[in-house]
Amino acid sequence: MPAWLPLGFTQPWLLLALLALPAVWWLLRVTPPAPVRQPYPPTRLLARLKGREDTPAHMPLWLLLLRLLILALVILAASGPVWNPRPLLGSAATVVLVVDNGFETAADWPLRRQTLETLLARADREGREVVLITTAPERAGIRIRRGTPARLLAQARGLEPRPWPADRAAVARLVPELGVDSAEVHWIASPWASDGEGREAVAELARALAALGPLTLYLPDDAPPLRLAPPQETPEGLTIRLERARATGAATYTVLAFGPEGEGLARLPLAFAADARVATGRLALPLEVRNRIARLELAERAGALTVVLFDERWRRRVVGLYGARELEASQPLLSDLHYVERALAPWAEIRRGDLDALLAGPLSVLVLADVGRLADDVVARLRRWIEAGGVVLRFAGPRLAAGGDALLPVPLRRGERTLGAALTWSRPLGLAPFPESSPFAGLAIDPEVQVRRQVLAQPSSGLAAHTLASLEDGTPIVTGRRLGRGWLLLVHTTANPAWSDLALSRLFLDMLRRVLDLAAGVGGPVKGPLVPDRVLDAFGRLQPAPPALAPVELQDGRRPPVGPTFPPGLWRPAGRDDAEGTAPAVAVNLQETVGRVDPVAIPGAAAVRPLVSRAERPLAPWLFAAALLLALVDLLVSLRLRGLVGAGVRVGLVALGLFAGMSPVAAAEDLDPVQLAAETRFAWVITGLPEVDRKSEAGLKGLSLILALRTAVEPADPVGVDPARDQLALFPLLYWPVPPEHPDLAPGTLERVQDYLDHGGMILFDTGDGGLLLPGALGDGPGERRFRELFQGLDLPPLEPIPPDHALTRAFYLLQDFPGRFTGLPVWVDRPRPGINDGVSSVIIGGHDWAGAWAIDELGEPLYPVVPGGERQREMARRFGVNLAMYALTGNYKTDQVHVPAILERLGQ
Repeated sequence: MPAWLPLGFTQPWLLLALLALPAVWWLLRVTPPAPVRQPYPPTRLLARLKGREDTPAHMPLWLLLLRLLILALVILAASGPVWNPRPLLGSAATVVLVVDNGFETAADWPLRRQTLETLLARADREGREVVLITTAPERAGIRIRRGTPARLLAQARGLEPRPWPADRAAVARLVPELGVDSAEVHWIASPWASDGEGREAVAELARALAALGPLTLYLPDDAPPLRLAPPQETPEGLTIRLERARATGAATYTVLAFGPEGEGLARLPLAFAADARVATGRLALPLEVRNRIARLELAERAGALTVVLFDERWRRRVVGLYGARELEASQPLLSDLHYVERALAPWAEIRRGDLDALLAGPLSVLVLADVGRLADDVVARLRRWIEAGGVVLRFAGPRLAAGGDALLPVPLRRGERTLGAALTWSRPLGLAPFPESSPFAGLAIDPEVQVRRQVLAQPSSGLAAHTLASLEDGTPIVTGRRLGRGWLLLVHTTANPAWSDLALSRLFLDMLRRVLDLAAGVGGPVKGPLVPDRVLDAFGRLQPAPPALAPVELQDGRRPPVGPTFPPGLWRPAGRDDAEGTAPAVAVNLQETVGRVDPVAIPGAAAVRPLVSRAERPLAPWLFAAALLLALVDLLVSLRLRGLVGAGVRVGLVALGLFAGMSPVAAAEDLDPVQLAAETRFAWVITGLPEVDRKSEAGLKGLSLILALRTAVEPADPVGVDPARDQLALFPLLYWPVPPEHPDLAPGTLERVQDYLDHGGMILFDTGDGGLLLPGALGDGPGERRFRELFQGLDLPPLEPIPPDHALTRAFYLLQDFPGRFTGLPVWVDRPRPGINDGVSSVIIGGHDWAGAWAIDELGEPLYPVVPGGERQREMARRFGVNLAMYALTGNYKTDQVHVPAILERLGQ
């Protein structure tokens, strides 16, 4: 074919059959048409006999051309025409496909998946054996898939990029163990390497693949990955830094700030110079708005590396300062509050004023510098504020030494202790190491810090438990007590250099930062294991954590690198619950592991091709359909010429019946609501996907037939419903298929579905993932992910696998497994709420494609094969359908049977 014509053939030698068309022309030309049948009624013999020639000597030219066109279409279809053909594979029997699916591939993933599907379809047509390798590790390591191209093609449609770096070095070590002597290798590669992976790993994998056979690379356009660095917090705002892997000219991007409910808070444009790899900007927001930021995201290219999740550690705290002011104007270096303000100003918003004004606004920490006795009503108010999550930090001084109040973590002795003064044998003391239970644990002790005066705590049996820091002689220098959700802390020396050198040291800064970490809603240093809450996918979307994702144990408080066992997202410390029962979330960002992305050259390639931008489209089905349609036209014309008009009409009706499957399915809006209410009908949800809707209709027809044959239920024909418009309350059971390509729901749909479930309705959601995942997998297939996207707004009770004593297991048949066309995945039900719908589950979720197992044709024969159990599995699927229908119609009546003896006994009394 010419290069400008995007058409190719998989069997081009069959085009030689077109050379036989002249011979067919000659044969059809010399063959006369069939004689016309002439009725011979005796009473009209003379009237019907006429002297005209009714039968032509030769076939009409238009009919001859029609038949030659039909033959030409069949020949063209048999030759395998393909629109937008891709280059042919080589001659090797085995094809090795390597797909980079690390975080950097999310931006062009549709093209990568299309390239993979095109190569698999080509290998399927040529009958090749395929080995498919993805370079991003899974929880079990590098995934290697073997099998027929058709089976791998079904898995490839559910393949997604991973939000962590690829491990191409591990793939290179596994390539020699494939057991493939000679193959052709196609690598859908990423020409970028992160600092966590290294350039040498890419070259090592290229050499290992080239050793198997000719290596063909498929590379994207030069669109460098972007990295949104964690912002730097300054008193003026957040400094935002955007990096790109290569300078590709001037460009402008927009960083968006979102709140915890997804509300937009701010946008910041960042412009790259033509030769720059870094663009910076400053996001200046009011403190209250800045504290609500939950994530930063790049508007033009959302991904795991262009999303920064915030947790409580990012919130800029508000610190209130209250103390003596006599020396602030004339001698600020002798003021208690001067040193605290200078130490906290870079990390917190500093506010001053009286106590009423400070407590009236948002406040995280309140610092009281040498405040003596507080009034009783003020003490009660501050205690309530601490119990709600506030932190009060008090510093000692002459006023507090003269007499304190009840707002102290430990009772104090009156007066102060002097160390190293004249006429004493004592000397100034340094600090002892901080205890492990102290918030200051791990901070390095400054040997130059010397304490010359302190207020002493009254000795008691519980003093050691409240001592957070002590001097070398063991006397407390910092004490603290937990009150409700907050802290009350006391530093037994002054906040200025009058009594110690602490205010002049770096240790003073570090200790005040730790106090900020104790403020309400602030996550300090995390200890112990982290439990996953929500994880970030490669496209920058937060998803529920997979059930199989295990907690991660931190080593010395350090987090492991982001990877399959520790994906980016929101995690929660195990065993650290606040008053609401949920521990503060800990943000894990990919930027913590990937600090830089650079371009890398891939050596050893025999050919380099771009990613497939337009998929191959086989034309054979369309040509065969056109030939069939023209053949039906030819048949009708032939019958008409022979006088068989009635037979022609019947054949035409049959032809219309053959194409009736392409017409829209019957909908509930086409039926009378009174008729729908008078009969028992099941319904399926119309998705707008013709093949899915036809299967749903055929499946419910098959289930209705089984119910009529085996039970007393005689349902009418099922109908399709649109949940956004139709009245759902007329149907006791809805079957809702949720394939990965399910379109978005219309506005208001979730509200109508929620109302249907709240008033006793039941829905069977079928994701169909059983045909895409291996048996025994824990789910998280593409259909399940699409289900979470569509229905995350539904207010459902917690889900659980169907328990062994559930009414579904004995509504009609005794069952413990619930297979469909496929099997091996868990089936979930909502945990019924007491007193609601009589304790009947309203939602059943699975991925076994039950409609495919129930579906029958017009003759009652099954339409789809059932794997792996065959007809025995189909029978079990039908039994599950019977149990499901009985459960939807009768609820938990089987469960109530266990109470019959007690009920009869009560009636007898």
